[in-house]
Amino acid sequence: MTDASAPTGFLLEDEVSAVRARELADAGSAWLLDVREPFEWEAGHAPGAHHIPLGKLGERQHELPEDQQILVVCRSGHRSRMVTDALNEANYPAANVAGGMGAWQASGGPVQRDDGTPGAIA
Repeated sequence: MTDASAPTGFLLEDEVSAVRARELADAGSAWLLDVREPFEWEAGHAPGAHHIPLGKLGERQHELPEDQQILVVCRSGHRSRMVTDALNEANYPAANVAGGMGAWQASGGPVQRDDGTPGAIA
């Protein structure tokens, strides 16, 4: 949501820093959506993130919460920016994580594999 008509509890901005994204995700105030490809996800992702690759988003849209702030992340922020714009157009409360997983990790955010071991950004 990008204007003052955003429902209470949702962000007014459509982009957040990696630090802010971590704060919101850690507090349970946002649903972190990772739109990277499966090989990128498997190499490492944010704990608690939900994985729906960009190419599968249309068929898996029903999995997205309509009543929670969605934070969208990819590797660098470009794919997630496109997804954020599309979600906002469809009236989902979405914000892009600026700089993507690279910024997440650079800001001290954890990156792990599905088994909980340390991961890497692919």
